[in-house]
Amino acid sequence: MDEILTGKKVNRHPKRKKKQPITMTLIKNQKQLIWMSVPLLLYIVLFAYVPVWGWTMAFQDYKPAKAFGEQTWVGLKHFKFLFTDDTFLRVLRNTLAMGLINFFLGFITAITLALLLNEIKNVFWKRTVQTISYLPHFLSWIIVTGIVGVSLSVNDGIINIVLMKLYLIDSPILWLSEGKYFWGIVGASTVWKEVGWSTIIYLAAMASIDPALYEAAEIDGANRYKKMFNVTLPGIKPTIVILMIMSIGHVLDVGFEVPYLLGNGLTVDWSDTIDIFVLKYGIGQGNYSLATAGGIFKTVVSVTLLLLANWTSKRLGEERLL
Repeated sequence: MDEILTGKKVNRHPKRKKKQPITMTLIKNQKQLIWMSVPLLLYIVLFAYVPVWGWTMAFQDYKPAKAFGEQTWVGLKHFKFLFTDDTFLRVLRNTLAMGLINFFLGFITAITLALLLNEIKNVFWKRTVQTISYLPHFLSWIIVTGIVGVSLSVNDGIINIVLMKLYLIDSPILWLSEGKYFWGIVGASTVWKEVGWSTIIYLAAMASIDPALYEAAEIDGANRYKKMFNVTLPGIKPTIVILMIMSIGHVLDVGFEVPYLLGNGLTVDWSDTIDIFVLKYGIGQGNYSLATAGGIFKTVVSVTLLLLANWTSKRLGEERLL
C-alpha cells in the first residue's frame, strides 16, 4: 500500500545494524561502567577461579607440610579409588536420590502454588498467603532442622499426634531413626522452606501474560481450570524451561546442612552425601586429595548435566540458557 501511495519502493526487510566495534573511544566513553564492574570481576576471579588451583591436590598424594614442587604426583589414582569404594558409591546414591526428590518436588509445588495464588482475586488474601509461604526462606537451616526435629519427635511431635488422632497409625513412628524415611523428610523440609520463594518468579511471569488471552478464553467458554492449563501454563513455559535447566545443574548440590543436621548414626547409610564425604575425608581424616577428587567429580557432573539439558532444550526448540 505504501508503494502505491508514494510511488517509492519500501524496504520491508531492513538490514540489521552492525555491532559497534570496541575501540578506545568507546572504552573512554564507558569508563564509569568499567570501573564499576572491576570489584565484581575481582570477586569472581578471587573466589571462582583462584581456588581451581587447589584441584591439583586430586592428582597428588598431597601433604600439607610439603611445598608444591615436593608433592608426589599419582595421576588418576584417587578417582579410580572413588569409583571402586563402596562408601562413595553409597553417598553418590544418596546425593542423587535427595537431589532428584528436591528437584521434582520443588518444581511441582512451586508451579502449583503460583497457579493457585494467581487465581486468588482478593489482593489482601493473596499477599497474606504469599508472605506466609515465603517467610521460611529467611530462616537458617539450623532453625528449620530444629523445627523439623521437634515436629517429628516421638513423645510430643505434632506429626505423630495428628496421625494417631486420625487413627492412621497405632503408635508413634521413629521418623528420624529409620533410614527409609530420611529422603522424604529432607525433600519435604526443603519444599516447606523454599516453595514460597520459588513462586515469586512464576508469579512475575504470570503478570506479564496479556489479559486479552484470558478474555478470549472466557468467551470461548473456558472455565478457571481450562484457562490455567491453556493460557497460564503456556504463558510461563519459557520461564519454566529456563529455571529447569538451571536447576538440573544443581541436582548434586543437595547441600551440607540438612543431611548433616538431621542425620544420625542410625541413618548414616541414607543421610551421607558427597559434601559430608568430602568433610569426613578432607578434614576428619586429612585425606585432602581424595576429598578434592570427590569435589571435582561433583562439579564435572553438574556442568555436564547443565550443558546436556541446555542442548536438549535447543534440539526440542525450547528456550535455552546458553
